[in-house]
Amino acid sequence: MAYFLVLSGFALLIVGGEIMVRGAVAIAGHLNVPPIVIGLTIVAIGTSAPELSVSIDAVLRGAPDIATGNVVGSNLSNILLVLGVAALIKPIKVVPQLIRRDGMMMVASAALLAGMAQTGTIGLITGIFMLGTYVGYLGFCYWAEQVKGDVGQELTLMELEEHSGVPQKLIFSVGMFLIGLAGVVWGADLLVQGAVTLARDFGMSEAVIALSIVAIGTSLPELAVSVIAAFKGRSDVAVGNIIGSNISNVLLILGATSIIAPIDFVAQIAQFDSWFMLATTILLIPVLVTGRGICRTEAVVFLSIYVLYIFALYKGWPAAWVGM
Repeated sequence: MAYFLVLSGFALLIVGGEIMVRGAVAIAGHLNVPPIVIGLTIVAIGTSAPELSVSIDAVLRGAPDIATGNVVGSNLSNILLVLGVAALIKPIKVVPQLIRRDGMMMVASAALLAGMAQTGTIGLITGIFMLGTYVGYLGFCYWAEQVKGDVGQELTLMELEEHSGVPQKLIFSVGMFLIGLAGVVWGADLLVQGAVTLARDFGMSEAVIALSIVAIGTSLPELAVSVIAAFKGRSDVAVGNIIGSNISNVLLILGATSIIAPIDFVAQIAQFDSWFMLATTILLIPVLVTGRGICRTEAVVFLSIYVLYIFALYKGWPAAWVGM
């Protein structure tokens, strides 16, 4: 039964999330919202809806380990798994200017998460600060891309194209959005139920389930977008998608969730996984900034590290190292 809940939850999150974003993009188009604003807000926030729904549902159910594990695990899988798979298909190169802006923000948000984890809890004030920082970041991106004419505008518009193509009747677009939203909320509920049940059935912590199964599942939309972008030769879209997702995972998802209810960190995530996520994030930057990007050799290294990490999780090594 637990497997059915998890698989059903994944399916509803992925399909519902994509339907919701496409519907929202179409509605914004009807309202004559500028495409750059749609790309920076609706697409960026909408593609994080599965992770946000899972995290909120988890804290409301009294399972904060799933909320924090989902974010930390998703950021790890985005870098090591998603970019690794995309680079295997076609080596990834990026515009260095984008890394200097968005890449540094990704590192800063990862460092913030690791620091907050050491306090043991993300409360209301911190959540408001994180959410405010995310809004400020979006505002800066708009200024840089629309007013300053930053090179990121083309990338943002290409990402928007991946979520367009909905028929133009407004009533149909609204219907799609509502159906997609319902699918995301229901999927999150099923996934959290299934994850908690799996953890109990196999005698594992909810943190391990969240860092692995839940994180991989909620990263599937990013994997799909990145793989499609790689096949199309749009490697910048793949990298931009991951960087934007990792930033929103920390600032938007944990920020919004902690406003609803305080989020506690289990010792393993605070003392090991959050630091490993930060180290992985920092490791990604020089690989991209050098201009070489991510070739197939680096892709194999990324995927190998991820496999070893998942293996260590299920062996219980991180928990043993922190004395859990």
